[in-house]
Amino acid sequence: MSLHPSIAAVRGGVRRVLAELDPAAQHSTVLVACSGGADSLALLSAAIFEGHKIDARVIGVTVDHGLQPDSAGHAERVVAQMARMGADETASATVRVDAGGRGTEAAAREARYAVLEQMTEHFGADLVLLGHTRDDQAETVLLGLTRGSGARSLAGMRPGFDAYRRPLLDVSRDDTLTAAQVEGLDIWEDPHNADPAFTRSRVRHVVLPMLERELGPGVRDALARTADALREDAALLDDLANAAYDEVSTDTGLDAIALAAQPVAIAHRVLRLAALEAGAPAAELFRVHVLGLAALLGPQPRPGQVQLPGRITAVREEDQVRFGPTAVSG
Repeated sequence: MSLHPSIAAVRGGVRRVLAELDPAAQHSTVLVACSGGADSLALLSAAIFEGHKIDARVIGVTVDHGLQPDSAGHAERVVAQMARMGADETASATVRVDAGGRGTEAAAREARYAVLEQMTEHFGADLVLLGHTRDDQAETVLLGLTRGSGARSLAGMRPGFDAYRRPLLDVSRDDTLTAAQVEGLDIWEDPHNADPAFTRSRVRHVVLPMLERELGPGVRDALARTADALREDAALLDDLANAAYDEVSTDTGLDAIALAAQPVAIAHRVLRLAALEAGAPAAELFRVHVLGLAALLGPQPRPGQVQLPGRITAVREEDQVRFGPTAVSG
């Protein structure tokens, strides 16, 4: 009997990622982040199937954010299903999500990645698989466009970074849902995904469907293709910016005169890198902040200082741009 096309699409994405593993290694370890939704369940199923063919150890991991009623019970059910699916091992963790003015989505993501980092180290994992799909990529690009965040945001989510991989960025959400249904998996629908209080939910259920009604089908695919094209350009500019950052960095900050002589695209990236290095959170650092920093460059900078997210202040002192904690008044 032929393999269902949706299952084949999911397995194909996973197989390409697992090909990175060293074939000579004994029992490579692969973590799969699994919320219990269709995307992550389809991903875990494919990872178990493809991973066991190459003698990899596949561990299913779920994170209880404590944001839903009976979230602990849900985590237990996810763990039980992951075991039934054939995961070699399962793990769960409970985190406390402290929005702290950043928004629940950003805080939950930060807490989740912190747990995954710990589990990666604990299990000695070679790869960590995330279940983001082509639809998630389209939503990310559209959100970046509305925020005016520049090429980096429009480049969307990276297929991989550090140990993390996103095998399903070329797979549609419809395919992951169909794959999970065909395999008879017990799919959980996260209420937050349909809650209009969350920006991504509105993009998913209102904005993108409206765009496809008005502009025709294929908007999601076009946005994802845009991310692919821009990612190549952004990678080159980031490499150039990293080299420039090393050139203009001093013991106390950045050489404002030397940085002003760089092309604008490079100078802006260097300023962003410096702000991140100083402690500004990436999710809250926008173009308006970078433009404010750029005003501190050159032989005749605009006077004053720039307040950055994360309680960071940048100041121009002589020929240096320096970053430090914002002074607390009173």
